[in-house]
Amino acid sequence: METAHENGVFLVGAFVDLPSFIWLWRIAAWAMGFTVFTYGLQVVTALSLRLVRGQRPRWVPWVRSLHIALGLVLIALVLLLVTVGIIGTLGHYGSLGHSSHLVAGLGVVTLVLLSGLSATQIHRTSWGRPLHLGLNGILLIALAWVSWTGWQVVQKYLPS
Repeated sequence: METAHENGVFLVGAFVDLPSFIWLWRIAAWAMGFTVFTYGLQVVTALSLRLVRGQRPRWVPWVRSLHIALGLVLIALVLLLVTVGIIGTLGHYGSLGHSSHLVAGLGVVTLVLLSGLSATQIHRTSWGRPLHLGLNGILLIALAWVSWTGWQVVQKYLPS
């Protein structure tokens, strides 16, 4: 697949005609911001649920539902980010793997999906909750890493 640049328009093969990529990076920046914010809300709701574990305050079902909904939002945001990253990188370079951001991004996607799957096992198995918590602890580090490598990548695309 060849990439050509003509008058500010990047062409990838014969199928994709993307004007300036700055709009794509804006989507990625907003999605990453919302991802980190959503992760933070996940931590707050998880700690709230942990503090009252074994008790039954009236607000627990509401917070549990919010926690699950935020988890689904987090999955959607991460899938949006990986899609934008692949389209943008293929559109600009014509291939993937130009930085450690690919590995960091795929790591985050994997951790988020595994966390979502482990969440379905929390009330079914003895290993569901520890796995879910462990994955989300690692996810914190992975989000920092993908944010750092993403910032480095974006610097390449910003107009001078």
